[in-house]
Amino acid sequence: MTVITLTTDFGSGDHEAGVLKGVIWQIAPDVKIADLSHDIAPHDIFEAGILLWRAVPYFPDGTIHVVVVDPGVGTSRRGIAARFGSQYFVGPDNGLVSMLLEKSEENGEIIEFVHLDQPQYWMPEVTNVFHGRDVFAPVAAHLAEGIPMNLLGSPIINPIRLNIPKPTRTTQGWIGLVIHIDHFGNLSTNFQAFHFSQQKEVMIIIKGEKIAGLVSTFGNSRPGTLVAVLDSSGLLAISVVNGNASEFLQASVGDKIEVIFHG
Repeated sequence: MTVITLTTDFGSGDHEAGVLKGVIWQIAPDVKIADLSHDIAPHDIFEAGILLWRAVPYFPDGTIHVVVVDPGVGTSRRGIAARFGSQYFVGPDNGLVSMLLEKSEENGEIIEFVHLDQPQYWMPEVTNVFHGRDVFAPVAAHLAEGIPMNLLGSPIINPIRLNIPKPTRTTQGWIGLVIHIDHFGNLSTNFQAFHFSQQKEVMIIIKGEKIAGLVSTFGNSRPGTLVAVLDSSGLLAISVVNGNASEFLQASVGDKIEVIFHG
């Protein structure tokens, strides 16, 4: 049975997220639908892309990921469907899949894109303000029902890609950025595990605070302690044990973080 995931910035208080499910079930009544999140910050394409990058590896082959964070809806921006190995994406061509695309390229996976230009697979009436309902949900449902992706649109090789910030080398280590703040106030950064493969002692500096080394888990430190840890996706995270690092540091996405190796 095919799984379709939904990720949007619609919030949970209005009807839009539920309507996507209704459209899908009209076409594919047996499909399973999983809500990844409907609480993406409004119009935050990068946040949605991070969530997708984190979540996709844990879904079964053939899962279709519908993402509707679409500030360009109704403009000339394209709607697309894509294949990344055994996973599929349906949504706007606005850079949402940049991190997922980069990961698939690194893994040598099959990657395909189509421009959704076949309206027979859309709703009969299409508005300029709700392509999630009128285009993306029905396309995902038809894909789940076995319509080949190449029939849903014309092949493209130039999807929009965001500039994903990478840590930069310094004489002592690296300089990176906070790229996401989660519900608990943990600060995800653009450092990954391989940045710490030198097996040297490390000092992490953020907002004037120094953190000596990485901990393996939160429970090894006292409540209120500012710690650095590799999170469940392998990104360096800055956290306060049983607290909120974002509030403690008055931190924001884009803040600089420095990693210094010594010893």
